[in-house]
Amino acid sequence: MQARKVWTLFFSLPIFAWAMYDFANTIFTSNIVTIFYPFYLSETLGKSEEMNQIASTFITYSNAISSFFIVLLSPLFGVWIDRTGKKKAYLIPFTLVCITATLLMGASAFWQTDQQWMGLNVSLIGVIFFFMIAKFFYNSSLIFYDSMISDLGNQRELPIISGVGVAVGYIGTLVGLAVFPLIDGKHYENTFIPSALLFLIFSLPMMLLYKEKPAKTAAAKKSLISGYREIWGTFKDARKYRAVFQFMIAYFFFNDAIATAIAVMAVYANTVMGFTTGQFILLYLVSTVSSIIGSFLFGYVTRALGSKKAVTAVAFVLIIAIAIASLATSKSLFWVAGSLYGVSMGAMWVTSRTLIVELTPEEKRGQFFGLFAFSGKVSSIVGPALYGSITWALAASGNLASRVALASLLVLVIIGLIVHIRVSQK
Repeated sequence: MQARKVWTLFFSLPIFAWAMYDFANTIFTSNIVTIFYPFYLSETLGKSEEMNQIASTFITYSNAISSFFIVLLSPLFGVWIDRTGKKKAYLIPFTLVCITATLLMGASAFWQTDQQWMGLNVSLIGVIFFFMIAKFFYNSSLIFYDSMISDLGNQRELPIISGVGVAVGYIGTLVGLAVFPLIDGKHYENTFIPSALLFLIFSLPMMLLYKEKPAKTAAAKKSLISGYREIWGTFKDARKYRAVFQFMIAYFFFNDAIATAIAVMAVYANTVMGFTTGQFILLYLVSTVSSIIGSFLFGYVTRALGSKKAVTAVAFVLIIAIAIASLATSKSLFWVAGSLYGVSMGAMWVTSRTLIVELTPEEKRGQFFGLFAFSGKVSSIVGPALYGSITWALAASGNLASRVALASLLVLVIIGLIVHIRVSQK
């Protein structure tokens, strides 16, 4: 079937609403996960080089704990999709809980109290707690959002639609950074509530304009345990779906590196490379523009070369980016690393989503997207936990601890690439 032109795709109402949700949720992941939550913890806890490493440990461990619960529940979310045919019906409440938890992060940060628990101020503990809830529901919502893509176009259009969504999402990053002047020195907590409100506002097209296809007749009610049995049954069919499982193992290692770098890049740039907050925001803007370019570019690369070769190319870009960042002794080299990382981050979402659609049967696609998230979220435990453990163990070494922790991600990407090369396509 003939593929529609890119601008025709974007102005299709379902695709526009779908892409705008990427715009909205990227504000959360950039403002909260990547920039201002890490800066808030670093400013609150990091009073020396050693305490900077401890702050990095708190950042990565809170990300890992949130991901642990995604690992427990994400397979069930995919089963819900396959049983009911519903995606938006779950996406919206999950989004609203994420937004509410982000608002409570702000409220907790503004709470003035001298109460302590385990040596930490209770208001700081509240920020960490609500961050983990917000991130859990954000990541959960992506299972329903990502699986929507198969409803939006034909197989030839999907790489371009995926690229449009990711690119529009990164444009959302630029809009989200409008809250930067609110930090008023180093009051990073001032950005939490405005970021939540921006997430809500730009989610409205999805909430109000997206019309979901009529849901199929729901399957007979089954217990929660039966959902895990279905997941286990899919695992037992590994020979039948061998290529999908191979790629999910590869994606585990790729996402290990990506998720960890997202969580620590702000603090790494600040404490190791000496970037000021303003300089990092500028670096992040450049990285975001690189992600936009990478998203669009790899939509066409995927269509031209095929999704498997496109993922391979992205993995090589990621290896180069991490190697430069971990070894860089000058800010100029770190700028190069940030730009390359931006390209690889945007392109990985585009190419991997497309490859999953190509490798999975339509009737089990929701379940495989759940398993895809499962693979990604297990890695979102391991990567941050590995990084945080290295910074904790080597905290007395100061910034060397962060360099070693970042360099360890190279091993993960290389393992992922070796596994990915073995993925077979029909």
